[in-house]
Amino acid sequence: MAQDYSAPPLALLGVEPVRAALEYFGARLMDRRSLPAGDGHPVVLFPGLAADKTCLSPLRELCEELGYAASDWGRGFNTGPAGDVDRWIEKLADEVAEAADHAQRAVSLIGWSLGGIYAREIARVRPETVRQVITLGSPFAGDGDATNVGWLYRMLSGQRARIDAALARRLPRTPPVPTTSVYSRSDGVVAWQACQDPRDHGQAQNIEVEASHIGLVWHPKVWTVVADRLALPQDEWQPYLDSADDVQALLDETAGLAALASSKASARIGGRFAA
Repeated sequence: MAQDYSAPPLALLGVEPVRAALEYFGARLMDRRSLPAGDGHPVVLFPGLAADKTCLSPLRELCEELGYAASDWGRGFNTGPAGDVDRWIEKLADEVAEAADHAQRAVSLIGWSLGGIYAREIARVRPETVRQVITLGSPFAGDGDATNVGWLYRMLSGQRARIDAALARRLPRTPPVPTTSVYSRSDGVVAWQACQDPRDHGQAQNIEVEASHIGLVWHPKVWTVVADRLALPQDEWQPYLDSADDVQALLDETAGLAALASSKASARIGGRFAA
């Protein structure tokens, strides 16, 4: 069920353009030679609200540079779902299925903000066509009050940013494919808490970056994460490890799970002997 998170402070919203500009220049100065090369599989990018392929072009160019067959969603400006949400998603899923059929390979979906919600729902409808989903600042776990752009949504779509109860229950659930949710605690547009996946299965991960909402599509750290995730061989998912601390945390978690399994096994064996 979508949670009632508050929108970020207006002070963070006010500095979004300046932060995004600095992050853009940072991306242009980034040494991308160390990023892993791609295997050529198709990647489809979905823009945020009131954005189009122009906003996504730096990220699309990066994907192409790495060797992927990258394209945007092909529908121009994102003004929100047109008509019935489920039918809208079905149409998008059909287009992704066509891309997968043409390439004879599953498609990776990258969605920024509202576009990430589309990507997650497409993967839910047509999981066999989707290799993985990567969302960038997508508030799938919150309601319409978890953003600072409700007014913009109303202006573009002609309706309030509200979702019905059934959709509210569905949106936060992890899609049945490998899923990466990138979020920033200093996001000035959406509540960062609403961008975290509940990790309903073992191939889902939340990754925190320090970025503006606008700059998520060209932030150097985000590019590093995206390149790493796209380079994973299909059906060989591994968590993203950012530092030695992450590696140790993974080892600790694995050791804890092993100890728990061993304890349960010992209890079962002991119970049999006692009987």
